[in-house]
Amino acid sequence: MALTEAQVQKLNIQFKGIPPEEIISWAVKHAETPVVTTNFRPYEVAILHAVSGVRNDIPVVWCDTGYNTPKTYKHADEIISKLDLNVKLFVPKQTTAHRDAVMGIPQIDDPRHAEFTEQVKLEPFKRAMAEFKPDVWFTNLRKGQTAHRDSLDILSLSKDGVLKVSPFYHWNDTQLDTYLKKYNLPNEHNYFDPTKVLENRECGLHS
Repeated sequence: MALTEAQVQKLNIQFKGIPPEEIISWAVKHAETPVVTTNFRPYEVAILHAVSGVRNDIPVVWCDTGYNTPKTYKHADEIISKLDLNVKLFVPKQTTAHRDAVMGIPQIDDPRHAEFTEQVKLEPFKRAMAEFKPDVWFTNLRKGQTAHRDSLDILSLSKDGVLKVSPFYHWNDTQLDTYLKKYNLPNEHNYFDPTKVLENRECGLHS
């Protein structure tokens, strides 16, 4: 789906306050190769439920760093089964055990942190995008998560020209809690991202 920045801005005005399902339906109707990405962090189940409710066969790209908590892995399995998701798993080329032995998890000020982030997150993500070549990318980005994400909106264009669709962009945690309760969806807050260190730091995929 080829849109200009001006068209995206106009659509964002129209879509504000529109139910996520309607935004997703619009995007699916115009998409040729849509994907949804997830890391099964808190509230990810909302976007997975909403997208799969519109079209269940959309590839769900899960780039697993290998450092998730046991609760996150159990949560992921529960959601995958409950929603019958079409999960496509991408993992780093080096095992976690090997990396732990030679590098560990570098702190943010460690020169190796960039290499670590590339290995566990960016390279698997680039590999996934190269395989699926999406024109529409569903995400659960929300306003207030990071400074960079505050500059985005429901619709935004990635640096590669892919249309990112974040139908819950203007929703807060309370609204999402209500959504999850309405549809009897599980949530899990025991989540660990080894590349972020700080909760409000951008993960690298969206910047």
